[in-house]
Formats: sequence, structure tokens, C-alpha cells
Amino acid sequence: MTTQQQVALVTGASSGIGKEVAHRLVEAGFQVVGTSRHASGLTGRDGLTYVDLDVSNDASVIAAVEHVIGRYGRLDVLVNNAGIGSLGAAEELSVAQDRNVIDVNVVGVMRMMKAVLPHMRAQGRGRIVNISSIVGLVPQPHMAVYVASKHALEGYSESVDHEVREYGVRVVLVEPGPTSTAFGTAVVRPEVLIPAYAHQRETFAEVIADSSGGADDAATVAKVVVNAATDAKPRLRYPAGGTATRVSALRRFVPARVFDKQIRKINRFAH
Repeated sequence: MTTQQQVALVTGASSGIGKEVAHRLVEAGFQVVGTSRHASGLTGRDGLTYVDLDVSNDASVIAAVEHVIGRYGRLDVLVNNAGIGSLGAAEELSVAQDRNVIDVNVVGVMRMMKAVLPHMRAQGRGRIVNISSIVGLVPQPHMAVYVASKHALEGYSESVDHEVREYGVRVVLVEPGPTSTAFGTAVVRPEVLIPAYAHQRETFAEVIADSSGGADDAATVAKVVVNAATDAKPRLRYPAGGTATRVSALRRFVPARVFDKQIRKINRFAH
């Protein structure tokens, strides 16, 4: 079938930011297909259906995109939200764990973009919204591989945006700060803890606990995502929430040495 209604595909839509984005896109007039690795356990609504998708699997990605095109005959917006985090000193995580984070957060996005771009180019329009993080712009100790994945996503998105812009397709980034979701359940953690990092680890846990009081809710971020998906004159980056907006501005205007000292102060490291 084909539809005149705009169609959006949202990865990682079973909970948190992805779930809020899916529902708000429906409210904005989109026909939405949300994805999850276990979509059979999810209940849709008018304007929202679910499909199985594992962004780390090539065949799964292709099947999900073909499902959308086959059912609706179009795809106007892709929101790459699926992702996993990391906690622990970089030395404590194994290379296999690092590779897993990169495969989901970076290569998974690449898989999705490669699958949808031919369709978007053919129809002469499309919007890809990649959910980055404020740590895509700044460092964060004890989250190094997650931070690396978001830095990579930022560079990839900005580069591809230049390649596809002349075909009516835009690639944009949404950068949330601390957000109240169940994201902590999808986090890679060290299998072996190194005693040398014990004090840093305890301090980092305190820093995270302190920051959670000022965390934005998923709905706040979802509003920004919908804006990024529908903005007639899209920007490359959309900070989401008060913390992200402040940090983004500081990163641009504060001298590097001063910013470095502030990172160490926030994380309670010795100067």
C-alpha cells in the first residue's frame, strides 16, 4: 500500500526516549513504526506499529526497512535512537565490550542509514535524526567508549549530511544531557574491577547520583526530536534540555584549558 501520510521509523522505541518520540510523532501526524528486539511483546495504537529489529544485525536492519517500504511505500523520517552505554574505567572494559558498544551505537546507525538512504534519495526528501548526547561534544571519564561512540556519531552524521543534502535529505543530531530513563539497564560494565580505580569509581557514582536530580525527562528530549524531524530549516545540532544547552555553549566559547579544569572539578579529580 502507499499513503499520503508521512512515515517515520524509530529505533529503540520500546521505552524511554524512543517510546516518547514514537508517540509524539504520531501526535504530529506521522504514521510511525517503532522497533525493538522483542517487538511481539509491545502494544501499538492508532498510527503506531512495532517491528522486530536488531541494529547489530545486517539482515534484521534490511528486513525492517523493507517492511516499512513494502507496507507504506515511503519513509520520510528515521530516528536512530537505539543504543547502549558504558560504565567503568577504559582499562577495565574488555576489547569485546568496547566493540559491542561501537557496533550498536555507531555501526548500527551506519547500517540503518545505508538501508534508508536509497529510498530517501529516490523520493527526493527525507530526514535522519541521530540521537547523540552532550558527551558527543565533551569528555566524560568512566564512560570512555560510550563517549567515543557519540563523538564518532557526530562526525559521521555531519559528513553524510553534506553528501546527501543535494538530494533533499538532511542528517541532524539531537544531543540530550542527563535524562531520566531506564537507560542504565542497557549498560556495559566491567567484568573485572581494577583496584587502582576504586576511588574514582566511588566518586563517579556520587557524581552521577548528584546529577540525576537535575535530569530531564524523556518527554523533554522527545519534543526536541520531533522539532528536529519536522523543522523546515533544520540545524545540524539540537541540544536537548537545560544541561545540554549550557554545556554545548560552554564547549564553544570557553578556552580549552579552562574547560579541561572544569571537567576535572565536576568529576572531583585532582587538578
